[in-house]
Amino acid sequence: MSTEQLLAVLKREAPRFFQLSMVVGTWVWVAFGERQPKRVTALLSQLGFHWSKRRMAWQHPCGHFVDGPSNVDPRETYGCSYPSQFRNA
Repeated sequence: MSTEQLLAVLKREAPRFFQLSMVVGTWVWVAFGERQPKRVTALLSQLGFHWSKRRMAWQHPCGHFVDGPSNVDPRETYGCSYPSQFRNA
């Protein structure tokens, strides 16, 4: 699923996740300020997200995978944006 397709699914099916989503390069991240109940994490997992303890965020690669962990913060390398803040979101 592409980044745009995933964001459309989140906006339609899980608006709370869409509001919290951040696009980092081509990946979509969802981060919460606190631990979430199992039903929330189960839904994220069903949508194809995986938990990154290192980044403290749920991440979806949107079909773009990388080899192994990086010592560089991807937000610095690829930049990030918040789709919910765009006018047409």
